[in-house]
Amino acid sequence: MVFNFDFFASEPEEQNPNTLIQYLQQQHPDTLSRIAQSASPEIQQIITQNVQGLVGMLPSGDFNIQVTTDRENLANLLASAMMTGYFLSQMEQRKNLEANLSNVDSVPPNQSHDHQDKD
Repeated sequence: MVFNFDFFASEPEEQNPNTLIQYLQQQHPDTLSRIAQSASPEIQQIITQNVQGLVGMLPSGDFNIQVTTDRENLANLLASAMMTGYFLSQMEQRKNLEANLSNVDSVPPNQSHDHQDKD
């Protein structure tokens, strides 16, 4: 998964600038690419399926596919993908935390130490 830094290259048309877009524009493209690549394969798969479901998916070998939209709809699609990614990342962290906590709870206290001191 690669972040397309050029998406933010044009100037916003709004009177009220989006501070998140301004922040992203100030980041080095390598930083954004590293963050995008840090998503797990499971998250990448879910986002891919989500975007394909929104845009529509036909086998590219059999069809010459072109999707056209305006800037606002594309921005909404990007925002949706970003929010989905953030949500999935948080849920993945929660799942891993719950799994780690359940593993800790399943170890009896006496077995969690290599040895016990006896007087």
